Amino acid sequence: MTRYYHILNYGCQMNESDAEHYAGQLLDLGYTYTPDYHEADVIIINTCCVRESAEKKILGKIGEMKQVKRNHPGSVLCVTGCMAQEWGREMLKKYPQVDLLLGTAHVNSFSSILQNYLSSHDSQGLFDDLTVMPQEFEGSFVRKSSFAAWVPIMYGCNNFCTYCIVPYVRGRERSREPEAICREIRRAVSLGYREFTLLGQNVNSYGKDRGEKEGFAHLLELVDAIPGVERIRYMTSHPRDMSEEVVRTIAQSRHVCRHFHIPVQSGSSRIMKAMNRGYDREKYLDLVRTIRKYVPDAVLSTDLIVGFPGETEEDFEDTLSLVREVCFDDAFTFIYSRRSGTPAAKMPDQVPDDVKKERLDRLMEVQNACSLERNKRLVGRTLPVMVEGPSRSNPEVMSGRTDGNNLVLWPKGETEPAPGSIVPVRIERAQTWLLKGRVE
Repeated sequence: MTRYYHILNYGCQMNESDAEHYAGQLLDLGYTYTPDYHEADVIIINTCCVRESAEKKILGKIGEMKQVKRNHPGSVLCVTGCMAQEWGREMLKKYPQVDLLLGTAHVNSFSSILQNYLSSHDSQGLFDDLTVMPQEFEGSFVRKSSFAAWVPIMYGCNNFCTYCIVPYVRGRERSREPEAICREIRRAVSLGYREFTLLGQNVNSYGKDRGEKEGFAHLLELVDAIPGVERIRYMTSHPRDMSEEVVRTIAQSRHVCRHFHIPVQSGSSRIMKAMNRGYDREKYLDLVRTIRKYVPDAVLSTDLIVGFPGETEEDFEDTLSLVREVCFDDAFTFIYSRRSGTPAAKMPDQVPDDVKKERLDRLMEVQNACSLERNKRLVGRTLPVMVEGPSRSNPEVMSGRTDGNNLVLWPKGETEPAPGSIVPVRIERAQTWLLKGRVE
């Protein structure tokens, strides 16, 4: 009798990778994926607690599962990820429909945990110890992409930015052994994967927990040398820890993408300090200058938060001026979301919502102009584009990404290139968020 599973995943790229690990273990146990969680024998809700809106949506889905389980007796509901780590026993008490509650340190041991539950049927929560290194993953992967793979290189974060819950739910930094990382990548290459994104809350700190000063630069060199690797990406970088050696290594590499995502969060040194970012405006601009010195054609993107507690109009103007000065190719912009358990949630001078929204609109207007300006400089150039497949909005148009992570669209030809292949596209038109062209 066929047994089915379904995974509802929320949150960041690390959560996407975790979901692939859960799916692989279920596959190895003989389960088959179903797109309908109502018929699943095992349901995993992989949670995120970075934003309040996500938490509310997830709690609503957990509540819905009470009826789903009533209609499918014997099904197992697992709640995993950051909310499970944050809420702990409180969630088990409040939601009796939850059978297993697993924090962020237990992803790779899920298979044995599930089998123990099926033998005992004793609901349990494993969400306490964030100091241990998750065991190495030796099971199957169920990756969403046929050519691009997420590869965790470290777990946890030591930065404790005052607005962020991540260190409290993912623990302190623990780096995987480089040999294990390279072994995983070589295995994926043998299965046809060509692009790899190295994952960590702060990849620039990779190896520091083992006393390595330039561990991330060395890891990039190792991965760059693996035969069959076409593109290497990484996320997320912390500007405080991105060294000149890392930038130089990227400039000298064959396969590391020239896309630098360096979250600044604010253009005000005063607010950066309140956020506990560990750098000021001038140090950040020094990093930008270093990147452009070694990689003149670098694509720069960032994260920006508006409305952090105490942010004045002058502070916000500092952010606008920094955006204009750097002229980022892209920016992910957010309204500050108050998260219980973080120092910023208790700070005075919380910014009113209407002020946050008005500032966000002004910020996006400035950034959109920068994005369009940066894209226009690519018109007339022929760029190598890695094919992703037909566009979701128009199946007659192909889509892919440049080395700099620019989204490119072009008309489908007589032959359709396979996902993961690289084609030369001459850019004919630039828009704010994408480029359009034709294959040469």
